[in-house]
Amino acid sequence: MLGLTDVENAAQRLCGHLLNTPCVESRTLSQLTGAQVYLKFENLQYTASFKERGACNKLAQLLASERQRGVIAMSAGNHAQGVAYHAQRLGIRAVIVMPRLTPGVKIERTRGFGAEVLLHGDTLDEARAHALQLAEREGLVFVHPYDDEAIIAGQGTVGLEMLQAEPGLDVLVVAVGGGGLIAGMATAAKALKPGIEVIGVQTSRYPSMVNAIKGTHHPQGSSTIADGIAVGTPGVITQAIIAEKVDDLLLVDEGDIEQAMVMLLEIEKTLVEGAGAAGLAALLKYPARFAGLKVGLVLCGGNIDPLLLAAIIERGMVRAGRLARLRVSARDIPGSLAKITATVADAGANIEEVHHQRAFTLLAAQNVEVELVVQTRGRPHIAQVLQALRSAGLQAEEQH
Repeated sequence: MLGLTDVENAAQRLCGHLLNTPCVESRTLSQLTGAQVYLKFENLQYTASFKERGACNKLAQLLASERQRGVIAMSAGNHAQGVAYHAQRLGIRAVIVMPRLTPGVKIERTRGFGAEVLLHGDTLDEARAHALQLAEREGLVFVHPYDDEAIIAGQGTVGLEMLQAEPGLDVLVVAVGGGGLIAGMATAAKALKPGIEVIGVQTSRYPSMVNAIKGTHHPQGSSTIADGIAVGTPGVITQAIIAEKVDDLLLVDEGDIEQAMVMLLEIEKTLVEGAGAAGLAALLKYPARFAGLKVGLVLCGGNIDPLLLAAIIERGMVRAGRLARLRVSARDIPGSLAKITATVADAGANIEEVHHQRAFTLLAAQNVEVELVVQTRGRPHIAQVLQALRSAGLQAEEQH
């Protein structure tokens, strides 16, 4: 089985080719969660993800004959970019097979690193099967995203760096898809500090490793915001390491991940994708589990489609009560809409959308229903706006 020496050797190979990313305390997140939270900013890597560590370690060890043949990988994005970038740097041909529904930003960035991108299948498993066929047919070296000891050792350098930066960490909280990152980190961390806890986090929509390790039968396979950890088949090598070295696996929901993403953006001014926010999502969902501990979180990636990000920010504003949808009923007479908007303005809220409804309403024919989307300062402010509308003789309620 993989050991600390493999991870340390990987760290030497990577030296000078990747960032030793910052690992710093977030005082605000520490106050909010009740734990002492340290963040490892892997979203600052050149390809915006930890994945290039494993890719670099794997490609650096290829034989001259293998380099000449070229490499192939299947990936939803981050592994693809890591392989493409380091293959380009080393002068190796790279072919990447991606599922058809991969976000456009990831496809274009992978092409930008000089790789040949093929879109095939609707899932990672379908893309993998096609990549393996091509590897056989064209004699390409298959670079697995997680089930390969060289890849796992490369990812393990994250744990090495975290403990060098903060030797006092009590627990590492790591997102789990196929398991490459947590398997490598657990190998390094448990060897350096046997008492440290290593905890994995999966989205409840893709709990494949939780099912494999705990013997549960959670359903899986629906779409998730954490596409980087949407892996249906856990690795064989990674599963064995996780079973031996990882202390626990937790599940988080989509809403937990969205909330964590918005918090990191707002508090830390840092952009993470869904998988990158999974660790913080676990802290928010299970605060008692981590209370008073020194917790290391890996912000493992920052590649996200801008339109998806915009939707997540808006939904986060709704959850925080800073965007609200109000329904106001009034007499259908001249000046009634002006009265509504003036009342909202006087209450200090900003109107984002107005929908004036006559036909599709159960109100009396001489009445009108106005739906407003307003920007507020939070839940107490929504209550103040509603009170102002009611005091002005209007019927008003919040719509959820």
